[in-house]
Amino acid sequence: MFTFANGVHPKGCKYLSAEEPIMRGPEPKQVYVPLSQHIGVAAEPVVESGAYVRRGELIGKAAKGLSANVYSPVSGTVRGVVGHITLAGKKRDHILIENDFKDESVSLPPLSEISRESVLGRIAEAGIVGMGGATFPTAVKLGVEEGKVDTLVINGAECEPYITCDYRIMKEYTHELIQGIKFTMLACGAKRAVIGVEKNKPEAITVLKEACGGEITVKSLKTKYPQGAEKQLVYCCTKRVIPEGKLPADAGVVVVNIHTAFSIYKAVEENTPCYERVMTVSGKAVDKPCNIWVKNGTLLRDIAEFCDGKEDCARIVSGGPMMGEPVFSLKVCTGKGMSSLLFLDETECESKSAEPCIGCGKCVSACPMGLSPVFIERALFSKDYKEAKHYGAEACIGCGCCSYVCPAKRFLVQSVKLAKKKIKEKGI
Repeated sequence: MFTFANGVHPKGCKYLSAEEPIMRGPEPKQVYVPLSQHIGVAAEPVVESGAYVRRGELIGKAAKGLSANVYSPVSGTVRGVVGHITLAGKKRDHILIENDFKDESVSLPPLSEISRESVLGRIAEAGIVGMGGATFPTAVKLGVEEGKVDTLVINGAECEPYITCDYRIMKEYTHELIQGIKFTMLACGAKRAVIGVEKNKPEAITVLKEACGGEITVKSLKTKYPQGAEKQLVYCCTKRVIPEGKLPADAGVVVVNIHTAFSIYKAVEENTPCYERVMTVSGKAVDKPCNIWVKNGTLLRDIAEFCDGKEDCARIVSGGPMMGEPVFSLKVCTGKGMSSLLFLDETECESKSAEPCIGCGKCVSACPMGLSPVFIERALFSKDYKEAKHYGAEACIGCGCCSYVCPAKRFLVQSVKLAKKKIKEKGI
């Protein structure tokens, strides 16, 4: 089976939630909708305190530059723009809305025609971003120069352990997803599409192959982490190599996540903006692992109560265990890019202290980008950022394979990320 070099094989743990159908999640009393749910500039609020809003109503307009619209996920009364804590531990502007539970809603106006320009416009209007976690505004990604892209790659690998929301979308919304892929092809000008799915999801592969045809194909991929990383996925699906420092479009490819394509279907066909998403809630410290529709701006505490997740567990993680972020407070709110919430017990995490490097080279063998994390870390500690650049720190994708295999439990991925940041700051 065609695959990429190196990588690791962590335990999947997907059995906890893989067979749980998507259902409605908690209906919160209040939502704290972040004005920044995307890479770029925060959206500008267009509602004032005391205003009544309906589900699907615009509450934050995309700012100039790289930005995205923000919509209300509930009907109710706006209580103001407030500073609220984020995963990074900083307070950022959120729009606080008190839910009246009437669920009054509005939709986007139907498109008068289906063309590249109208679909791109609808994607931007709906505030769709990369739902796999990158949160890059999708309309910008797809709005490449005419004729530059010939292939659309759909990321159905879902290689992070525990997460199964994309798997459930592939199974439960198969035809809607295929139509969303067709809209995405139109938007970026691609002539064909390849859906890459890891072979540990045979049921999804089967239903997709039955629904696909013609210009859309399904490719079964080897189950290996990080199979869903952009460069690795493009290589496995098309045998094309993205040049160092370049974008997939420079290789004639655009990559879009499963949930993103599904959101495009909902925006174009159902006139529904992006104000909620499917999330996986899993881990051995949650009594009811599940895949649920969650409204943007929902407190993580509401999700924990809905699924009986234990706040006093060993670790709570937003996203996957390899690239996700630790949750220090359940006051944090959900956003467009939050794919999962994990409640892990002692058997699912390690808390060993880092020890001196033993020079085994396992991090080098595991890195899917062919880097030498051990040498980058040494360069960082000696403040030799030119040396760190020489060893390829800028090419790091932050997958965490190096830290995963390190027998000394060194914080290699954090060191490489910091070196990457220092190189950029100093303009090396």
